[in-house]
Amino acid sequence: MSTPSSPLPTGFARAIIVVTTISAAIMELIDTSIVNVALSDISGNLGATIEDTSWVVTAYAIANVIIIPLTGFFAKLFGRKKYYIVSIFIFTISSYMCGQAGSLLSLVIWRFVQGIGGGALLSTSQGILFDAFEPAKRPMASAMFGMGIVLGPTIGPILGGLIVDNYSWPLIFYINIPFGIVATLLTIRYIRRTEDEKNPNREKPVIDFLGISFLAMGVGCLQYVLERGEADDWFDDTTIIILSILAAVGLLAFIYRELTAEKPMINLHVMKRRNLWASNILTFSVGFGMFGSVFIFPVLVQRILGYTPTDAGYGLVPSAIAAIFCMPIIGRRLGAGTPPLVFVVTGFFFFILHGYTSSLVTPDVGLSFFFWTQVFRGVGTACLTVPLINQAVVGLTPQEMPSGIALTNMLRQLGGATGIAVMNTYVTQRYAVHRSDLVSNLQLTDPNLIQRLSQYQAGAVNAGVNATQSTDFSYKILDLAVTKQGFLMAYADSFLLIALFFVCAIPFMFLLRTQRVDKATMQKISEESH
Repeated sequence: MSTPSSPLPTGFARAIIVVTTISAAIMELIDTSIVNVALSDISGNLGATIEDTSWVVTAYAIANVIIIPLTGFFAKLFGRKKYYIVSIFIFTISSYMCGQAGSLLSLVIWRFVQGIGGGALLSTSQGILFDAFEPAKRPMASAMFGMGIVLGPTIGPILGGLIVDNYSWPLIFYINIPFGIVATLLTIRYIRRTEDEKNPNREKPVIDFLGISFLAMGVGCLQYVLERGEADDWFDDTTIIILSILAAVGLLAFIYRELTAEKPMINLHVMKRRNLWASNILTFSVGFGMFGSVFIFPVLVQRILGYTPTDAGYGLVPSAIAAIFCMPIIGRRLGAGTPPLVFVVTGFFFFILHGYTSSLVTPDVGLSFFFWTQVFRGVGTACLTVPLINQAVVGLTPQEMPSGIALTNMLRQLGGATGIAVMNTYVTQRYAVHRSDLVSNLQLTDPNLIQRLSQYQAGAVNAGVNATQSTDFSYKILDLAVTKQGFLMAYADSFLLIALFFVCAIPFMFLLRTQRVDKATMQKISEESH
């Protein structure tokens, strides 16, 4: 966090800074989830499959993964206020272009650009907010910002559902435009430059275009392989082979570049700390489960259970309420000396419980079925967010801490992007397996099947279908029923996969140190974590 100019803002000026920064963070987080409930409408409007349309979500996540660890570097290079204004401008313009997209490709491209601007907003907002408060009041500022972090992903599906049900999907992007304009004007007027920004002789870091290119190539190619691997028969496809090689080369080259550079953008040497790499594996798992479950839930309840986008959005509310309720309690207990590992273990237990109970879904359940499954998810999220960041910085020096926290945030986002891609691929794979099993068990001599087909035929005749066509009609209805059941079972398997992913990550808990982090370090964590 840079040193702000003095004196600190007060009254109306401080209130404007609070509203602007927290709203910017909420706006960015809304856009991580607002698209989830609109995927069916977007895919229908643009003539694409749900699986291909999921790239609208994945592209945004990939951009976040790339930009979040670089935000501190760019803020030093250009000045934090300038970088913040440019980020808002990029986010606003790309939001307009997303709404104007006439094809899936153009929408995915502009979502990537939007993610570049949005990731910078999230990473910069809290630093600006903290600089508006004296040290004694920064815990209060942290609490306000934390509530925004929880509310954003919850507001997204609800707002998206209301828009899709009552208007059209481009509006989910257009609503960012008025806010972007107002936020830009308020930032220019009320958010001040830091003392470091005002110094014309300050040392500016050199842009490492090669390092950035390696990171973008590695992450981008990796996500394409995860997203399209199943559909393209994995390594039987030349494109998948080439991009897999490029992903490996890009990531290895990025690691080598950062380890050997005199002044690296990200200090990867901190990964030698056992607590950091162990907690980052757990953080990756959390991102996988959080983003993966939020991605498949709206698609499941809309595509299979027949609920509206609005209902899908409201279905996620219990998760947010549970998280908001638990977070202050967890914060107080951490401050009182409760070992973070207690909450990490608890969080993993509730995420495993969330995955298992969600997998018990049946075709006739209502949204009430998901109430407790979402509560489990909310409690798990609250128990894992801050304690894992706490554990990540154990043993780090003050100079190493920003790089350690940047890597933790990047791994969480990368876990989320991977979770979305894997869930999408896994659903497709498991659907094919379940459909084959269901069809193989259909025997035309089965009395139950004969009775069901007769009921379908009778219903078709009553609906006005002539007798000769009623047989074909009844088989089509049966095919739709098999398709629905196959997808339902595939989504249930996906929730089980999330639970299994958390189970497999449990051994890494035993590599964590359990010592308490002092208050000064906790304040630094709060300032740097977003």
